[in-house]
Amino acid sequence: MTKEISHNAPVTVRDVAAAIEAFAPLSCQEKWDNTGLQVGCPDARCTGVLVCVDVTPGVIAEAVERHCNMVVSHHPLLFHGLKTITGATPVEQAVIEALRNGVAVYSSHTATDSVAGGVSHEMARRLGVTAEAVLEPLAGCGDGTLGLGVVGKLAEPLATRMLVERVKETFSSPVARCSDPDLAPAAITRMAMCGGAGGSLIAAAVAAGAGAYLTSDLRYHDFTDWGSRIFLIDIGHYESEACSRDILSHVIARALPVLPVLVSRSQRNPIFYI
Repeated sequence: MTKEISHNAPVTVRDVAAAIEAFAPLSCQEKWDNTGLQVGCPDARCTGVLVCVDVTPGVIAEAVERHCNMVVSHHPLLFHGLKTITGATPVEQAVIEALRNGVAVYSSHTATDSVAGGVSHEMARRLGVTAEAVLEPLAGCGDGTLGLGVVGKLAEPLATRMLVERVKETFSSPVARCSDPDLAPAAITRMAMCGGAGGSLIAAAVAAGAGAYLTSDLRYHDFTDWGSRIFLIDIGHYESEACSRDILSHVIARALPVLPVLVSRSQRNPIFYI
């Protein structure tokens, strides 16, 4: 658990970053990721934090309106390198507005995915699954407790359709793409899950003895190749990782109780179901 940071000096951007990294160290991110401070000066005073999934120009505007000069997101604002900053894309617009208004941006992506208490663990907790192991242990971490995805036992066996309804309700997902329920066990007792795009972990979920696997962004051929071996449930990427807002806001508020920590009200799933 993240401990409260004790000091009398004004809270800085560096303090917020330290609180997050005490929970989700930078060393826990995947090699391809860009977790960490994206925009802003570490020594700048922090007056408030706005937490979101994605940094958009609208989120920056909301931060300014709500007197927060730091945004903490799950997905990195700067993921692919920028060759120009002209405002031609939403990412460039967000960077310009952040710099113009003195808003720092910190993103904790796969670091928060990989730690105990991170996204997949929180998904399991909300579904009533007791997480027993990670699906893909983090390289270089000897005890195997850090990594992507989790697998564990459901609090009670559930028929596939009942499980899907519980998933949709738990994650506020209006729909779910699934493999053929008739090929799945009559009742699911052991389940795996991974927030975000987790198609690469299907084989690990099968090897872990899971009867069902919950993730997002599965491909057509994931269903054709694996649907007869494990019951696949695919919800939206946003729905699977929206819990990151609660995780990060709780971590910061617990470590820095004097600091206002708000959850974005303007953030919306960019995908609409019609």
